[in-house]
Amino acid sequence: MSREAALQALTACRDQIDVLDRQILELLNQRTRIVEQIGRLKQELDLPIYEPRREDEVFANVTGHNHGPLTAEGVRRVFERIIDEMRNVQRLRMLERNGKEKC
Repeated sequence: MSREAALQALTACRDQIDVLDRQILELLNQRTRIVEQIGRLKQELDLPIYEPRREDEVFANVTGHNHGPLTAEGVRRVFERIIDEMRNVQRLRMLERNGKEKC
């Protein structure tokens, strides 16, 4: 492959990544909206934000459905980060609602 052809292929791959990144972002935002609903329900039910058993279920679900090339460990690390961010969203929303209730 010539240098020019390789550069064009690189640009095409990066364009595909940009499209996929936007799709991932939309899915993450959909997930976040559901997590916000879960947070409201947990607050009503006086349940903790952190539920290790549920997190284990999520990890089992995603690693069990993974067909690579991302390794199971890689999938787990990605979802650990996603779950951590979702817990932060729940905490922030609960704080916001608690602050509004006190006004």
